[in-house]
Amino acid sequence: MARFSGRSWAPSASGASGSATASRATGTADSSGGRPHGRHQQPRTARTKPVKRRSVAGQVFALQVVVVLLLVAAAVIALVVQSRNDARQEATNRSVAVAQTFANSPGIVEALRSPDPTAILQPHAQAARINAGVDFIVVLSTDGIRYTHPNPARIGQKFVGNYEPAVQGQVVTEEVNGTIGPLVQAIVPVRAPDGQVVGEVSSGITIANVSSASERQLPVVLGAAAVALGLATCGTALISRRLRRQTHGLGPVEMTRMYEHHAAVLHAVREGVLIVAGDGQLLLCNDEARRLLDLPADAEGRQVTDLGLERAPAELLTANRPVTDEVVLAGERLLAVNVRLTDRDGGPPGCVATLRDSTELLALSGRAEVAQRRLRLLYDAGVTVGSTLDVERTAEELAQVTVPRFADFVTVDLAEQVLEGEEPPPGLAIVRMRRAAFKGVRDGSPFYPVGTVLEVVPSTPLAGALDTGQPALEPRLAETHAWREQDPDGAAHALEYGVHSLVRVPLRARGVLLGVARFWRADRAEPFEEDDLALAEELVSHAAVCIDNARRYTREHAMAVTLQHSLLPRTLPEQNALEVAHRYLPAQAGVGGDWFDVIPLPGARVALVVGDVVGHGLHAAATMGRLRTAIHNFSTLDLPPDELLGHLDDLVNRIDQEESALGGAAAVTGATCLYAIYDPVSRRCTLASAGHPPPALVGPDGRVVFPELPTGPPLGLAVLPFETTELEVAEGSRLVLYTDGLVEDRERDIDVGLELLRAALAGPPRTPEQTCADVLGAMLPAHPQDDIALLVARTRVLAPDQVAEWDVPSDPAAVGAVRGAVAERLAQWGLEEAAFVTELILSELVTNAIRYGSGPIRVRLLRDRALICEVSDASSTSPHLKYAATTDEGGRGLFLVAQFADRWGTRYTATGKVIWTEQPLE
Repeated sequence: MARFSGRSWAPSASGASGSATASRATGTADSSGGRPHGRHQQPRTARTKPVKRRSVAGQVFALQVVVVLLLVAAAVIALVVQSRNDARQEATNRSVAVAQTFANSPGIVEALRSPDPTAILQPHAQAARINAGVDFIVVLSTDGIRYTHPNPARIGQKFVGNYEPAVQGQVVTEEVNGTIGPLVQAIVPVRAPDGQVVGEVSSGITIANVSSASERQLPVVLGAAAVALGLATCGTALISRRLRRQTHGLGPVEMTRMYEHHAAVLHAVREGVLIVAGDGQLLLCNDEARRLLDLPADAEGRQVTDLGLERAPAELLTANRPVTDEVVLAGERLLAVNVRLTDRDGGPPGCVATLRDSTELLALSGRAEVAQRRLRLLYDAGVTVGSTLDVERTAEELAQVTVPRFADFVTVDLAEQVLEGEEPPPGLAIVRMRRAAFKGVRDGSPFYPVGTVLEVVPSTPLAGALDTGQPALEPRLAETHAWREQDPDGAAHALEYGVHSLVRVPLRARGVLLGVARFWRADRAEPFEEDDLALAEELVSHAAVCIDNARRYTREHAMAVTLQHSLLPRTLPEQNALEVAHRYLPAQAGVGGDWFDVIPLPGARVALVVGDVVGHGLHAAATMGRLRTAIHNFSTLDLPPDELLGHLDDLVNRIDQEESALGGAAAVTGATCLYAIYDPVSRRCTLASAGHPPPALVGPDGRVVFPELPTGPPLGLAVLPFETTELEVAEGSRLVLYTDGLVEDRERDIDVGLELLRAALAGPPRTPEQTCADVLGAMLPAHPQDDIALLVARTRVLAPDQVAEWDVPSDPAAVGAVRGAVAERLAQWGLEEAAFVTELILSELVTNAIRYGSGPIRVRLLRDRALICEVSDASSTSPHLKYAATTDEGGRGLFLVAQFADRWGTRYTATGKVIWTEQPLE
């Protein structure tokens, strides 16, 4: 066998020849039953244990370390030697310089000729020694007697050293091993002005005290050595990583083992493998190729055309072109041949061919195709069925995904409780079902349409399946009769139509029986089998869980919608200030916390409210109800919009604190609200906003504006008081209040939504009902992701003849004049019957204002749905209703007012207060 460059096909390199030796070396099977081809026939006891080899990267690393260490050692030795020489030279130079400097210093000659040289020179020598950094400076006489020394005890003793040349005028340097260690000392002469040597100066320094530059270079050398070792380590790591990547993480031992086992794996595969050289010579074939092509034992090394092959496979092996799954006839076998050329990317010429027996795989491929289709059907059902949380839609998806891929007709029948979102009673058999889905391959089938109510007949297979929950298979309906008892006429029509096979699978989820799914075959000739029953069970079990999820969602959604609708206003209150229309559209994903309100206020005024609670679900709806109730309660106090939102913000903070204390995670923080009060007398509208989008104001001429409001933060986040804005609104204008779901969603920015709203509101005057319809028609998304609340109010104005006002002096005598004027106006309005009660009420209220209040005092009558009396003064004190004792002379005024008036109360203004009453006009 020839060895390809870069490949190792067998452990022997001599398999290219056709000799018996080559045959034995490659393990060709012979008549005596040899070992598999390509394996060495070595006794097991002759094999030696693999020797553990060091990797190439490790060897390179070891060599680099040795080289670096040798270089570092040589550098260190050279530095040490140089350091010693440099230290000795430095000591010599310094000693000579210090000695000569001291010898030539001023006054030394006179000191040496003085009677006591030691007294003069010893201090100077010590100071110079310290300043020069040497170990000693000794001044000598020409006889070698010390005049100075660091140790005063040695003054007057003989100098140890060769000082005689210095007496002759020479400079002497020498190395001695003194008491303080090895040192270098220099001896220089001291000359008088006439050139006579009058003494010597010796200076010395130990070699250990001299620092050399070479020693300072030693850390640099060691650092460079460390860097070199680091670079060597990194280089070795990179080389090792590259080798690992090229060998796919295999070491030498693993590569050897793979090389040894390669031939065994090659001959163990159930696919024929042949390697053909560029000249048509067969280089390698495994055992499976020998079997499929009936090759002789000495086939390797011979020409392919000399092997006696069929014409078709021989042409494919020598065609020198790639082949993919080409089927050819070789004897009685049908072979699928694949050929790939080996000369790509610089490889040797030739090809590698693989052979696969298609005859044996034909039956397996048919079964594999069926299994693949079933797996694909299960996958599609898992993706398709349950895409929505709608019970009937989920049943339809089950029918659609199985027709016609599994059955020709599919019927899905569910218990009526399931369709209503309820759970069938446990322990009771289902006796009534409604058809939820039907799908067929053609029209005109004998099956009942969707919506038909089916009564389950006892003792039928259908009743048994619903009772036990077990699926059933009816492969040949014409041969059985029990299933016909459920509907004899329908069964007869089905058989006439061609229906011949049935699979019946109950829908069961979480132990609850929901209904039954039935699969029918008519156009397809083959009946259902046991494998089809198992597939149907898989399909129906998934669909049953999806249907049960949809049922539970339907029930919870209905509960949430019911709660939400019960918390929203069912009818709008009757009032004359505004003509109001509204719309409320819940989101498809579930109920939310949007709400609106129209609240009549004293003085013929009306409050308009729109709000939005963050989130969806029951918590949002319940929170909305709490906030709406709170606004109704606060509105009875007749508070301004900013104060009302302040109280509402405190309530939201308390709710959040309660939720946090109980461990709840559903906070209300972030709810928004817009509160507006319209006065039909003054035509003024006062508004305040807590993080809510601004309202739209449509004038009588069709012009649309969005008033600039000082929008405060959402409820629960306010740190500053809310602010109000007052607008003067023309009669016939339309106020449009809405929630953000109308103008904003995931695909539309709020600025774009506001412009669309402006375009929808602009144009000729329209009624509020028509305005609501036009706005929703132009802006409603196809799939709303958030609730939408829309409130449109067209303003009205009380006519001047419906309002009467008087200024009252702060004099009790003025009460009579007021009563007379009121009686006259009531007569003009045709309300003479109410004059007595009205005069009584006004007398009490005006008297209290004069007595306890402060001017100016005004009286106003409004004729609206009720007769409204208002008395205003500049005092901020409010009267309180109390029950007088039988002995009290007063204190019964407000009690009489409360008895005669339908309602009464106090409203505070910027300049004081207003006491008001309402009397019915019927």
